[in-house]
Amino acid sequence: MGVLRDLPPAALAAFRLLIGAGAKLRGDYYAWRWHTAFGRGVPESKREMLRGMIAYLAWSQRIRSGR
Repeated sequence: MGVLRDLPPAALAAFRLLIGAGAKLRGDYYAWRWHTAFGRGVPESKREMLRGMIAYLAWSQRIRSGR
């Protein structure tokens, strides 16, 4: 999947995450999620991290919508 193709569903998933979390993404739970997601080390470049975040958010939206 391309980044441009994944961008709309990723934006929707990010919006749902922000609403569901009450825009409080710096709490204990999200700190724990950050450490479990990057147990092998944070990606070296911001571009790589952004692509990974977009891919994950798009995947989660596809799973949620059943596509």
